[in-house]
Amino acid sequence: MSLQKCDVVIVGAGFAGLYLLHRLRGLGYSIRMFEAGDDVGGTWYWNRYPGARCDVESMQYSYSFSEELQQEWDWSERFSAQPEILEYAGHVADRFDLRRSIEFETTVTAAHFDEGARRWNIETDKGARISAQYCVMATGCISSTQIPDFPGLSDYQGKTYHTGNWPHAGVDFTGKRIAVIGTGSSGIQAIPVMAEQAAHMTVFQRTPNYSLPARNGPMTPEYARSWKDNYAALREEQRHTPKGAIREFNDVSGLTASEDERRAAYEKGWARGGASLLGSYRDMLLDGSVNETAAEFVRDKIRVIVHDGAVAERLAAKGYPIGTKRICIDSGYFETFNRDNVELVDINETPIERITEQGLRTSDNAFEFDAIVFATGFDAMTGTLFKIDIQGRAGATLRGKWDAGPRTYLGLMTAAFPNLFMITGPGSPSVLTNMMVSIEQHVDWITESLLHMRAQGLETMEPTLEAEDEWVEHVNVVAHRTLFPLAASWYMGANIPGKPRIFMPYVGDAGTYRKICDEVVADGYKGFSFQPNAARVAAAE
Repeated sequence: MSLQKCDVVIVGAGFAGLYLLHRLRGLGYSIRMFEAGDDVGGTWYWNRYPGARCDVESMQYSYSFSEELQQEWDWSERFSAQPEILEYAGHVADRFDLRRSIEFETTVTAAHFDEGARRWNIETDKGARISAQYCVMATGCISSTQIPDFPGLSDYQGKTYHTGNWPHAGVDFTGKRIAVIGTGSSGIQAIPVMAEQAAHMTVFQRTPNYSLPARNGPMTPEYARSWKDNYAALREEQRHTPKGAIREFNDVSGLTASEDERRAAYEKGWARGGASLLGSYRDMLLDGSVNETAAEFVRDKIRVIVHDGAVAERLAAKGYPIGTKRICIDSGYFETFNRDNVELVDINETPIERITEQGLRTSDNAFEFDAIVFATGFDAMTGTLFKIDIQGRAGATLRGKWDAGPRTYLGLMTAAFPNLFMITGPGSPSVLTNMMVSIEQHVDWITESLLHMRAQGLETMEPTLEAEDEWVEHVNVVAHRTLFPLAASWYMGANIPGKPRIFMPYVGDAGTYRKICDEVVADGYKGFSFQPNAARVAAAE
C-alpha cells in the first residue's frame, strides 16, 4: 500500500482521542485516527463486565469544552454505569460528527520516526502506511488486560472471561458454578452482580482491598440543576483541585483531632459515599498514624457487615495504607459474602497451583467450574504503548528506553522521540485524578503546542534530556513524600511480573501540575527544544 500523508495520527478513540480529534479538526489539521474496537468509548467500550461503573460523580465525569453539550445531556444516576457512559461517548461522536474521521477495527502496529523527513511513519494491521508530522498516543492508562500465566490454562474446558475484554452480548451465569480470580476494582464491582445469577461463586483473593460504599442512587433534578446552572464556575474549580473533582475536603491534620472527632469525620464520609472518607484529613496519605485510624475504621465496618468473622478478617485489608491502591467504590460488595452461594478462598493461605480441565487446583483443594472470570487487571500506563513498535531517533525503541521504568517530561513527551505526544502518560497525574479533567488539560496543552509550532514555523518538538531527568526525579521525590510507595499497587507496576517497580503517575496534585504546565509554556516552553522548518529556513537565507 502506498505511503499516505497527513498532519496528525491519533491512536485511540476513547475520551482523549475524541476530544483531540474535535479540537484539531476544527483548526484545519488533516488527521488519521485509528481505533482497535468497532466503536468509540475506549475503556468504556471494552469494560462491559456486570456492575461496571464510574467512581467519579456523573456531573463531574464529563466534557467541559461545550456548554451546549453540558446542558443537553442528562445523567440518570449519581455514579453512572458503563452502558450510559458508552452512550454518552457515542452521543459526543455523533453530535460533533467525529466517526467519519475514525478508522475502526484497525490496530496501529508500528510508529517509526524518520529523522531525514522529520516525520513519523505509522503502520497498521490493515497494511496502511501513513507519514505524519505528529503522532499522538491516546491509548489510555488501563487498556492492556493481563492474565497471570497459570499452568494448565490452555487445558481448561470451560469458558474464560476477562473483565477488561467482556463479550458485547453479555454473559448469563444463571445456574453456573463460577470462579472469580481477583478482587481489585473490577472484581469488587462485578462480584455482587454475578453472585445474584450464579448457582455458586468462588472468589479467589490474593490481596484484600479497601472499598468504600458508593451510596449510588438516581440523579435528582435538583442536583443536576445545581451543576448546570453553575457549570462555568464549578468546572474552573475542578481544574484546580488536587484530584480534578470537587468533593468535601477537610483541610486540617488528623493528628490534631481526638479519637471521637476522627470517628465522626469518618462516619460522615462513609455515609456520604464515594471517596469522601479519604478527604477527612489533609494528611491522610502523608502520615501513617492518621491513615491507620481510617484503615481500621473501614476494617471495623467490614467486621460488622460480614457475618462470618473469619471471612471478615480475610476481607479486611492490612499491610498497606488505605488509598495507596486505587480506592474501590462498591455497591454491596462485602454484603455479598453473607450469601450462601458465595465462598472466599485466600490464595495466600492456599495458592492456586494450576488450572485444570474442569476448574482449578489450589494447594489443598480441587474445584470444578463452568466458567472462570479473570478480574486480574491491566498492564497499566505502559502496556499498550509497548504493544506498538515505537522507534525514535537512531532507531531507539520506547520499550528499550523505558526498560528501567517510564521516563517522560510532564508525562506528555519523552526525549529522543520528537513530535510524539502521550495523553495522560506516565509522569502525569492521570489515574490519580478525575480522568476527564486530566484528559482535557492534556489535549488543550498539546493543541496549543501544535498551534505554537505552526505559527512559528517549527517542525519538531521534544523535551531535553536534562528536563526529562529533572522531571523524573521530581515525580519520584514527590511520590516518596507520601504513603503511596508502601503499597504493591499497579501504580508501581507490582501486578506485572518483571515490570520495574517505580511509581508511575505524578502524585503532586492535578491543580499544581496544571500550574507547572502553564509555567513551562509561559517560560518559552522551558525544557523543550524545537527544530525550525528546513524549507522556511532556506527561503529566509
